[in-house]
Amino acid sequence: MPIPLTLGVPHRPDPNALVHALLQPVCSDGDSLAAAPRGAEYGPPVVRASTLLALPDVENFGRIVVHLDLDPDELRAGRTGGYEAVRFTVDASAEHLADALALRLPSPLVVFPMFDAIDVAETAEAVVLAHRTPGIGVADTPRRIADVLAVVSHADVGLVARADSGDEVLSILAATVASLRGDDIAAALAAPNVAALRALIPEAAEAVREVLLGIEIVDAARARARLVDVGLIASSTSTT
Repeated sequence: MPIPLTLGVPHRPDPNALVHALLQPVCSDGDSLAAAPRGAEYGPPVVRASTLLALPDVENFGRIVVHLDLDPDELRAGRTGGYEAVRFTVDASAEHLADALALRLPSPLVVFPMFDAIDVAETAEAVVLAHRTPGIGVADTPRRIADVLAVVSHADVGLVARADSGDEVLSILAATVASLRGDDIAAALAAPNVAALRALIPEAAEAVREVLLGIEIVDAARARARLVDVGLIASSTSTT
């Protein structure tokens, strides 16, 4: 059953509720991790486990998302401090999906399945049933995104997306709203109704963010600027 997301006046008590901690900067090295943008719209930065192992032990990078590109035991053995892993992510082929779902980790796990050779809805359901969070790229096909959203919009594990631009951020936000309202997801992806996003009341924005937990993006600052341009973020909001 579709979930009603009420539209209201654009002057919400929290004008940034829809994008709070939404953008997760993807960092390729220690310098970009240390310089990752901070502010209400930014979530913990994303860094590869192999990058963490190469960083000085004395550094403290705070709360981060760890992308597992090596065995978790190797990370634990090589680095025990300097960060707080609030979430782990892993890419999984069909062959290694079961192994990924079985990982024992101290924080929640997001699994990005490689959907090319597997059934999308069935795989998303398997991830959800394992109490993991599915991940998908906004550049994937509208059909695959719709299939994943159809599963996660009525589950309690949420979704993490990967985007390449501010426009893709708008697309996945609109698609998430469409999935909750029972609207056309492909149409929302292709032509996001930004006015409708701006008009969401706080309760509706929170419902969207309970599904869309975060968006990993390399140039998070540029994506934020795009959200400012369309009015989803107040231009006066601090980014430090």
